[in-house]
Amino acid sequence: MRITIIGSGYVGLVTGACFAEFGFKVTSVDNDKNKIESLKGGQIPIYEPGLESLVRYGQTTGRLSFTTDLKTSVIEADVVMIAVGTPARRGDGFADLSYVFKATEEIAESLNGYTVVVTKSTVPVGTCRKVAEIIEQKRPDLKRGVHFDVASNPEFLREGSAISDFMRPDRVVVGTDSNAAKEVLAKLYRPLYLIETPIVFTSIETSELIKYASNGFLAMKIAFINQMADLCEKAGADVQDLARGIGLDGRIGRKFLNAGPGYGGSCFPKDTLALSKTAHDLGAPVTLIDAVVSSNDARKKAMAKKVLDDII
Repeated sequence: MRITIIGSGYVGLVTGACFAEFGFKVTSVDNDKNKIESLKGGQIPIYEPGLESLVRYGQTTGRLSFTTDLKTSVIEADVVMIAVGTPARRGDGFADLSYVFKATEEIAESLNGYTVVVTKSTVPVGTCRKVAEIIEQKRPDLKRGVHFDVASNPEFLREGSAISDFMRPDRVVVGTDSNAAKEVLAKLYRPLYLIETPIVFTSIETSELIKYASNGFLAMKIAFINQMADLCEKAGADVQDLARGIGLDGRIGRKFLNAGPGYGGSCFPKDTLALSKTAHDLGAPVTLIDAVVSSNDARKKAMAKKVLDDII
């Protein structure tokens, strides 16, 4: 089976290297010529433990290659994964899907033979359906279910442990309404199925929401323990002991119960905002997530003020 991954950023690079390790033929496509040349020379643009050796081994075996030639790569592929960036949009903080849709248009022009087009990027609910619509609009000669199918396959990679997260994940989530696509992706993840990894097949919309719901819940744990930290300070209690005391409850768990300045980074801020906006747009506001966003913003402002006051 041949896999083409559009986008050689963090998610695309890790995903491609790991699938190549599984034994699949993987082509990583990017429109940045300098990045592709660097990757061909074995230079990895990001630091992730074990990734450099994994990429080089994939190249040595001939199972992993890098190119700017999207057309040829898509023509030869059985599965095309979209792993481009979805940065927060200026103004409302919602996910910018322009890169996803541009990649979809380019993919549509080159589809040849039955191909499963997969959204690997973190995208709001409804995006995968829009991907299918764009393909049908660009290529009216192609029929969904005959010439192509779409699927959602969100990533759950953590920086610093991404390879382990891919090779030994808690679960794999696949959203599709096509039996043919389900069979293709089941074969793709068979190496993980053999080590008893749960493969969760859902509807497309459910799969898209699982990613945001997961990050929203983790962000909620961070906001919660930070509010408990404020309460502990007023009550004369120790938040670290409190976190240990509640974290040992198997229903709660110890992870993400470290009090601090609040969550940040490239995922939680934009994902909680995207989940909040999606919920409001659909008329089903998730007030817990709204409260988490407000609480986290207030926490960061308070911590920043404290730092400035200490300096002054």
